[in-house]
Amino acid sequence: MPGRGRKPPAEVAGAKHAANTSIRRALLAWYSSNARTHPWRGTTDPYAVWVSEIMLQQTQIATVTPYYQRFLNAFPTVSHLAEAPLERVLELWSGLGYYRRARHLHQAAQAVAQMPGAKFPEDYAGLRALAGIGDYTSRAMLSIAFNQPYAVLDGNVARVVARLYSLRGNLHQSQFRRTVEKELAALLSHREPGNFNQAMMELGQTVCLPRGPRCSTCPLARWCGGYRGGNPEDFPLARPRRAAETHHLAVALIRRGTTVAMVQGLEEGLLDDLWNFPSALGVTPSEALESLKQKVHRLTRGSFTIGSPFGKFRHTITYRSIQGEVYPIETARPICHTSLKWFELGVLPQAAISKLARKIVQKIS
Repeated sequence: MPGRGRKPPAEVAGAKHAANTSIRRALLAWYSSNARTHPWRGTTDPYAVWVSEIMLQQTQIATVTPYYQRFLNAFPTVSHLAEAPLERVLELWSGLGYYRRARHLHQAAQAVAQMPGAKFPEDYAGLRALAGIGDYTSRAMLSIAFNQPYAVLDGNVARVVARLYSLRGNLHQSQFRRTVEKELAALLSHREPGNFNQAMMELGQTVCLPRGPRCSTCPLARWCGGYRGGNPEDFPLARPRRAAETHHLAVALIRRGTTVAMVQGLEEGLLDDLWNFPSALGVTPSEALESLKQKVHRLTRGSFTIGSPFGKFRHTITYRSIQGEVYPIETARPICHTSLKWFELGVLPQAAISKLARKIVQKIS
């Protein structure tokens, strides 16, 4: 017999199922009336959904919106994207960051273009087999484009679920993640999985904020454990961050009239396929400068002089906090190294250059 005052398991399960049904209905009703307007909302086109999901990875919505519109104008279908040169794709991506996404997007588009009817797979395994499409993107596409019952989990959704059910931990803890996934699967709307997933993300982005959550306007407040306990910000636990590492970057400005020399990539495998000013990283400014001199020597294959630094700047790439200086370079003879490409300063903003290069252009313009 169950202990005195304790409800039988079946009764507890039934009550939770009923509560989840009410939560689901309240969430979808709220989303129907409060969803923000975005250019990718309201479409079930797998290609448009895919592009938006890739662009939105680790990137703010306000930043993505103009890129998304320009991208779809240039490449309205997956076949258009597949046929485009990679450099053109990178030009339209330039400034969004995390450029591996663009390379994978292009690679996956070429694979889909070879499929019957140039149509995306409609199953989880088929989508996961495409370059750059992981668990989250597969689930988002299946739910939004194909109305299949897959729940998506990101930081915003985890925060809503953690507060709703008073779950402690963070997404980097496997037990916490499994618990959140279990609760989310039970809550998922099988009739409207796409709207449900977008509603959960919308709630986390606009109401259930990391700091200062707007509980008074939340459609789920009456069921929320964090709200009832008066401590919603205690859920989930803060994610442990990797300590920032300071690096110094020496940048070479090699000019020929109104053109400047650039190379692909930066250092340490960073910013591959994007054009950057010849640069070198170091633990100290002197170490970075010495490495830059060696690089310039290889590029010029002759004598050169290096001027005093100007145009100091700061930049962040993942966990690297970069402090940089630009050095003017004068050469004794014309440079024609095969790895160099000359760009008119006026066209650089439209070229496939990195955010770092854009920041340097502002210093030298």
